[in-house]
Amino acid sequence: MQDRFAPPPTRNLVAGRPYLAIPGPSVMPDRVLAAMHRAAPNIYGAEIIDLVSRLKDDLRQVACSQAGVACYIGNGHAAWEAANANLFSRGDRALVLATGHFGHGWARSASAMGVAVEVMDFGQHAPVDAGRLEAALRADHAGTIRAVLLTQVDTATSVKNDIAVVRRAMDAAGHPALLVVDCIATLACDDYRMDDWGVDVTVAACQKGLMTPPGLGFLWVSDRALAACKSSDLRTPYWDWTPRIFGTDLWQHFCGTAPTHHLFGLAEAMTMILREEGLSQVWARHHRLARAVWAAFDAWGQGNPAIAMNVAQPAHRGWSVTAARIGAPDARRLREWTEVQGAVTLGIGLGMETGDDPQADGFLRVAHMGHVNAHMTLGALAVMQAGMVALGIPHGAGGIDAAARVVGGV
Repeated sequence: MQDRFAPPPTRNLVAGRPYLAIPGPSVMPDRVLAAMHRAAPNIYGAEIIDLVSRLKDDLRQVACSQAGVACYIGNGHAAWEAANANLFSRGDRALVLATGHFGHGWARSASAMGVAVEVMDFGQHAPVDAGRLEAALRADHAGTIRAVLLTQVDTATSVKNDIAVVRRAMDAAGHPALLVVDCIATLACDDYRMDDWGVDVTVAACQKGLMTPPGLGFLWVSDRALAACKSSDLRTPYWDWTPRIFGTDLWQHFCGTAPTHHLFGLAEAMTMILREEGLSQVWARHHRLARAVWAAFDAWGQGNPAIAMNVAQPAHRGWSVTAARIGAPDARRLREWTEVQGAVTLGIGLGMETGDDPQADGFLRVAHMGHVNAHMTLGALAVMQAGMVALGIPHGAGGIDAAARVVGGV
C-alpha cells in the first residue's frame, strides 16, 4: 500500500530562481534593474548631461582607449550598421575575417549596404591565420581594401582572435586599411586594449559584459578612422558618428531623445565594473570561470568522445562563452532537460550546422559572462551533469570536481 504521507513524485526542480546561461542577454544585476526603475528625468537637465559625459569616460576606460565614443539606441546589429555607414562609401572594399556565424553576419550586413565585401573564412574551430591575412593585404597593391573587419570572439563558435597579432600582420604588409573589431561578446569579459593593439574602430553593445538590458550599441573611433572616413557617403543623419562624438548639445549624442533609463542602468553597471571590482579583476574572474567550464568538459569527454569543446586550444577560446558538441540529438535533449527540469537555460549551437541538418542537435553553448560568480557557474555545470545522468548520456566522471578545483585555485 502506498504511504499516504509520502510526497508526490517531483516533476521538476524549477521553483527557484532560473539561470539564463545563454551568451546574451546576460544576467542583469538587481542593482542595474533597480537603477532603471525610476521616473523619467528632465532630458535637458544637468543630471543627464553630466551622466552622459561620465559614461563616455567610463566607456573609454573599459575599452582601454582614448578614442571618441558614439552611442546608438540599438542592438549589436545596429552597431554593425553604424560602423558600416561611417567607414565606407558605396563600392568600397572590405576584408572580413570570419571565424564563425557572426563574422559572416557582419559581412552580409556590409554587403547589403553596397560595400564590396571579401570574406576570408577560417572555419569554426581556429583563429585568424595572420600569414594568410598578410599575404592578402600584400596582394592588394593599390591599397583598395578600406578596412579589415573581425570579431575578437565569435559568440557562436567561441573562437578568440589575437587582435595584436592581426595588427602586426597588417603593419608587416604595410597596408593602410583600418582595423575594425567587434567586441560585442567580449567587452568587460576578455582582455581588450584598443589603443595598445592599434585598433581603429571598436564595436560593442550593452547586453553582455556590460550587464545592461539590450538597447545600446557603441563605437569607439580613433583619430585615424575619423580622418580616413570624412568623405564616406553611406552615412545618414541618424547613423553619422560625428555629432554623437562631438555634439555640443545632448540631443546630438543620440540624434534625439536620450535613452535615459538605459543610461541609468549602464551607469550602475560601470560603477560595479570599474569602481568596485576593477577591470583587471573582472577579466581575471571571467578567465577563471571559463577555465572551470573547460575543466568540466574535459572530464566529461573522457567517457564519451562525442563530448568536446569547439575550440581545441585554450589560448584560442573566449572567456565569456564556451561552444561545445555533445552529439546529436543529445545536446538538444540536454538543453531541454536543463531548462525544464533544472531552470538553467543553455545556448543553442548557433550556426554550427544548418537547421535542417540532424547534426544541428549536437551543439550547445554555455555562457559565463557579465554578472556571474562561482556558484552560478558551478551550479550550471552541476545541472548539466545531472541532466546527462537523467538522460543516460555517457560521460566521464569528475566533471564537477575538476571545475571546483579550478574555482578553488587548486
